[in-house]
Amino acid sequence: MRKNKIVKQQTEFSILALDDDEIMTVTLQAYFQSSGYTVDIENDPYRAIERVREHPYDILLLDFLMKPICGDKVVEKIREFNPDIFIILLTGHKSMAPPIQTIRELDIQGYYEKSDRFDQLELLIESCVKSIRQMRIIRRYQEGLRKIVDNIPEIYHIQSVDEVVSVILSQTAEFLSVSDLYLCMNTMAGEVLYQGMGSYAARREEGIECLAGVVKKGETTLVIQNNVVFFPLVDEHHRIFGIIRADVRDTMKSDKLQLFELYVKQVCAAVSNVLLHTLLNEKNEELKTAYTALRDNYLEIVSVMRSMVDAKDIYTRGHSDRVAYYATLLAKALGKNEEYIRRLHVAGLFHDIGKIGTADEILFKSTKLTPEEYAEIKRHSSRGKKILSAVTLFNDVAPIVEAHHERYDGGGYPNGLKGTEIPEEARIIAIADAFDAMTSSRRYRANMSFEQAVDELKRGSGTQFDAEMVACFLEVLRDFDRIRKELDWTYSDSKFDETVGNVTK
Repeated sequence: MRKNKIVKQQTEFSILALDDDEIMTVTLQAYFQSSGYTVDIENDPYRAIERVREHPYDILLLDFLMKPICGDKVVEKIREFNPDIFIILLTGHKSMAPPIQTIRELDIQGYYEKSDRFDQLELLIESCVKSIRQMRIIRRYQEGLRKIVDNIPEIYHIQSVDEVVSVILSQTAEFLSVSDLYLCMNTMAGEVLYQGMGSYAARREEGIECLAGVVKKGETTLVIQNNVVFFPLVDEHHRIFGIIRADVRDTMKSDKLQLFELYVKQVCAAVSNVLLHTLLNEKNEELKTAYTALRDNYLEIVSVMRSMVDAKDIYTRGHSDRVAYYATLLAKALGKNEEYIRRLHVAGLFHDIGKIGTADEILFKSTKLTPEEYAEIKRHSSRGKKILSAVTLFNDVAPIVEAHHERYDGGGYPNGLKGTEIPEEARIIAIADAFDAMTSSRRYRANMSFEQAVDELKRGSGTQFDAEMVACFLEVLRDFDRIRKELDWTYSDSKFDETVGNVTK
């Protein structure tokens, strides 16, 4: 019964089994293929490394004691180019397994003591499958968010209602991979605006009738009927003013629908904004409300993106929150007012938002970056400014995000600003960012101790950092034990717990 369930659900996952014992690999292949997996086998460690390089396997099962090289050496070579594959080590006896420290350093998901039954190994593989599914969802979210971030600024800068609707239809068709759809809405002048694509290009009356039915029912959330999806357009007062209808051929994944709901929120805010500018420029209070809704909705998307940047990699999890916290502590010590601190806190939270557009293979690389890869990493500060600049109310934050990697001596990026040319808030974030980066473990290095980080700040005073701010921050850090408690660095992953535990005064 258990195997029948697996056959139906897990055919999309691939396994490579590596063991210098041919009987073992053939046995593994037969067992797990009957459970619904795609299983390839290999008996030569070097050929296995090349197969992993050439084929996107999800899971690697490999023996620890092999010739000519053992399993840990195979994993070392694979991790140089593939950080994502899930690895389970097979051992003749658990006493022969490598030390726990080695397993952690090589990011091995577990080990299995060989026996004539594969129940425990099957459970380990199922656990890997659950994690792989979660990572695929995260990556789909990331791709969807990238599309939204790329598309939304275009809508915000258009002032013609007809042009806005045309762009929304085009973006919707691309996002949902559909060709038959329409948008129908009531304008503030009491007119009905209709635009359709594909089979709905000339079916205006049908769209008007559908809009009337949706308004009458008052349904403000998406509705799915057979292969048709309805997205009501709702203004800031929760009133329905339009509808997007799309015909989808296949069942749409829930995460894609959730992402598109975020996009529709932006559409509602953007269209409301255009209508207000077109018809009601004299109603300043309503215009202010529309901008507030625009800011709040965009903040929601940027917050999700910022969390994704932190959460997708254990080594940077919580980094933005800690940078914002350190920065506000320093600003308070410098005697800054509440508005200044609010602006600085937002900039700290979003200082790395531009990394959402950086490829995973660069962000997760554990070896030295090439000059081209480092140049791509450096673009994240300018990209972050572009994302935040899409909304007028974030214009005071965007220059801070852009300048947080400038150096006091002029050797930073992206613009080579020097001294007081660098926004004061960016100079504060630079110190907070550096301190948290130094005291946190990364894929490519271990964390520094508290004392080492302090020494590095002193060494960079006047060159990399503003000397007066460094001196003030070092005074703040005198109470680091209390600061650590306030930060509440409590994360489930053991690697991160160990990292925090090593940051001692």
